[in-house]
Amino acid sequence: MLRYFITVLTIAVLTLTSCTLASPQTGVVATPTKAEAGAMVDSASMPTPLPSRPAYAPGELVDYTAQTGDSVPALARRFNTTTGEILAANPQIPRDATTMPPGMPMKIPIYYRALWGSPFQIIPDHAFVNGPTHTGFNTAAFVSSQPGWLKNYRAYVAGENRSGADLVDYIATNYSISPRLLLAILEYQGGALSLSEPPVKKNLLGLQRIYWETPYLQLVLAANLLNNGYYGWRIGSLLEFDDAEGILRRPDPWQNAGSVALQYYFSRMFAGDEYARATSSEGLSLTYKNLFGDPWDEELVLIPGSLQQPEMLLPFPADQTWSYTGGPHTGWGTGEPFSAVDFAPPSEQSGCVPAKPENYATAVADGLVVRSSVEGVALDLDRDGNERTGWVVYYLHLATSQRAPLGADLKAGDKIGYPSCEGGRSTGTHVHVARKYNGEWIVADSALPFILSGWTAHNGSEAYQGTLTKGSAVVIACECGDAFAAISGSYP
Repeated sequence: MLRYFITVLTIAVLTLTSCTLASPQTGVVATPTKAEAGAMVDSASMPTPLPSRPAYAPGELVDYTAQTGDSVPALARRFNTTTGEILAANPQIPRDATTMPPGMPMKIPIYYRALWGSPFQIIPDHAFVNGPTHTGFNTAAFVSSQPGWLKNYRAYVAGENRSGADLVDYIATNYSISPRLLLAILEYQGGALSLSEPPVKKNLLGLQRIYWETPYLQLVLAANLLNNGYYGWRIGSLLEFDDAEGILRRPDPWQNAGSVALQYYFSRMFAGDEYARATSSEGLSLTYKNLFGDPWDEELVLIPGSLQQPEMLLPFPADQTWSYTGGPHTGWGTGEPFSAVDFAPPSEQSGCVPAKPENYATAVADGLVVRSSVEGVALDLDRDGNERTGWVVYYLHLATSQRAPLGADLKAGDKIGYPSCEGGRSTGTHVHVARKYNGEWIVADSALPFILSGWTAHNGSEAYQGTLTKGSAVVIACECGDAFAAISGSYP
C-alpha cells in the first residue's frame, strides 16, 4: 500500500502562486537595501495586495496541494483541524504515512482563523536549507565578484580570523541554512554586496541583543530566528506571532516553511509597510532573484513522500549502559529544530571529566565522515561525500583526541570518538546526535521519529526533557544519571 501511495500519487507539483521571472545578475545589485528603501516606502509604492481567503464554513473541505516536508499532523495544526478528519477526507493516505508526496492533491477540512497573512510565497524550501540546490556554490568567489563591503569584512571566530564569505559559510554549515539566503539578507538589510560601507555601525540587521551588534553576530541571531520560524511551521507549532509593533500575524495555512521562516524573521524588526514590503515580491524575494536568479525555476523535491529513516543504532557500544541525559532539543543554536538527543557514558563523577577508554561513541549506521572538527562530525550515510545530500547523522561534543578524521569510512558500531564537553556549551561529558536529510534537520519527535536500536524519542514539556520508548519500556531523560535514565544497547 505504501509503495502504491508513492507511485500513484506523486504527480507534477501544482504552483501555488505565480512569480515574476527575474534574470540573474552578476554585477552590482540594483535592489535598494533596507536602509535606502526605508525612506521610499509609502502606501502608494506598496505592491498590490494579493486576494485574501474567504471565511470558510467550519469543516469545509478546501483544496490543498502537498508541499515538500508536509505531514498530516502538521497540516492538521495549520488548518485548525484533526489528523482523523484529514485522513477521513483522503482515504488514499495510509495511516502510517510519514511525509506527503509533493504535488499530491488533498482535501482538508478547514476551521477558519481570522487575520491570515499573505499567500505570497517568498522562497521555496530548497532555497532555505543548505541542501542539494547549493552544492557547488562558491560563496567566496561570489562575494569577491561583488563591490560591497562584505568582501573586506573580517572577524575572529572559533579560533580563526575569517573573511566575510568564510563567516557566511560557517553559519550556513552549522545552522544548515542556505549561504545564498544569508547573502541575500545581508544585501537587503545592509547592502553587503553593493555598498562600500555598512549603512549602520551597530545592529546591522536590526536585532537587539546586548554585545551582539557586529555583522557576524547579527547574522548568527538571524540564522537562529530563521530556523525557529522554519521548523516551527514545519511541525505546526508556530501558527501565529506578533510583529515589531505587537500586531498579530497568522501565516496563511497554504504557506511553505521557507516563506514563513522569513515572515517570522522580518516580524522581529519590522511592522506595517516595512514588514509588508520585506515579505512581498518587492522585498527579500526580489533581492534574492537579482542576485541568484528565480529559485522557483529549479524543481527539487527536498523531502520526498513517505520518507523513511534508515536503521540506526544507539551511539555507544551495545554491551554498555549509558544515561539518556537530553531529550529532544535543538540540533544547533537555540530553540527549533528539536532534532537532537544526548547520551552520557557511565562515570563516578559529574561534570566535564574524560570518558573511560572503553566508553567511546559509535557510528549509528554505515557512513563516511565528511566533516570533523570541534563544531561537530557529520556522518554521510549515502557516502557521496556531500553533507548537503541524503541522510546525514550529526555528532557534537566529540573530543579532539581520537575523533574520527575526515574521510573515515565507518561501519555501524565503529568508534567515532569520545564524548566530552568540547564544542558548544555543556555541563557534563556527553554526545549529542541529530539527523538531517538533504540539509534539512529532521525533528526527533515528528511524523518521522528518531529511532535508535528500536528506541523512539518523544518530546517532554520543554527542551532536553522527554522519553525514549521501546515496547512497554520507558527511559526518562535526566542529567541526574539515575536508574530511570539508564539505557542499554543490548536491551532486547
